[in-house]
Amino acid sequence: MDTPDFTDHIDFLRKETDKALKRLPLPQNPSTLYDPITYALKGEGKRLRPILTHLVGRAFQADPEDLMNAGIAVELLHNFTLVHDDIMDADDTRHGQDSVHIKWNESTAILAGDGIIVLAQLALNRVHHQTFQAIKCFNKAALTVCEGQAMDLDFASGTKIGIMDYLNMIEKKTGSLLGCSAELGGILANQNENICSHLHTFGCELGKAFQIQDDILEIFSNPESMGKSLGSDVLTDKQTVLSLLAKKDNSAEWDKISKEAKELNIHDRLTFLRTYYEKSGIRLKASLLAETAIEEARRCLKVIPEMHKAELEQFALMILNREK
Repeated sequence: MDTPDFTDHIDFLRKETDKALKRLPLPQNPSTLYDPITYALKGEGKRLRPILTHLVGRAFQADPEDLMNAGIAVELLHNFTLVHDDIMDADDTRHGQDSVHIKWNESTAILAGDGIIVLAQLALNRVHHQTFQAIKCFNKAALTVCEGQAMDLDFASGTKIGIMDYLNMIEKKTGSLLGCSAELGGILANQNENICSHLHTFGCELGKAFQIQDDILEIFSNPESMGKSLGSDVLTDKQTVLSLLAKKDNSAEWDKISKEAKELNIHDRLTFLRTYYEKSGIRLKASLLAETAIEEARRCLKVIPEMHKAELEQFALMILNREK
């Protein structure tokens, strides 16, 4: 359970990140580039990645200004992936507002995403300590995220995808950025390779838990709480932790359920699948996978100074127990 002090600190870091994003020196022209970028960055994001960078960096007494610049870089990288992913996944809502490609068009959204990733690089170049190592960590993560997205696209048309393939994919697509966020906190504090490796694994496992929870919420949450379009995975028959566990548990039954679901409209389809996932125990199995990832993450916290360990454990539990 989050303590008031922890919650207040998280809220403070989120607000400071929002302020820093608003202070980015974005020109007004050409408006075709900068209006969509400004729009994408004003969405009500959770800012989990920069918050993680700050929490880890503070544990090792890294420079606060460096942490803010690195945090802005990872948040911009995250937003770059969202703008492009929304096009590929046909999602029409993000952070409680129309996706960029819906408000403008796909070409404009692609260009905006390109601009955001360049802004991320510029933010990272404002880091004063361990700059080369920070840039290397960031770029490795950016490429790994792209690998994960490529795997996700491949899985969309694949029929022989297993749960281990899925876990590998989300470790790249979601885990690597949270891994980078945590590792940057250690790098900027000049920590050794062993500590930075544990920090990276901590973030990666958090990312896996986050994505598993995201798949669950895609079915069991609602658009108002999530701030994004729900049911798109269902409409596109996208492989998720729930569908893969269902297939693994009873392939013949899942084929039957999946076929029946396709005959329904999206509202009835979601209700039908919710009932099946609950009664079959698939939702519980998915939740247990997320809990396992969180436990793996917490084991990596042995490298964190004792006085800051509890704060990062609370952050891990916040990821596991999120409802949006």
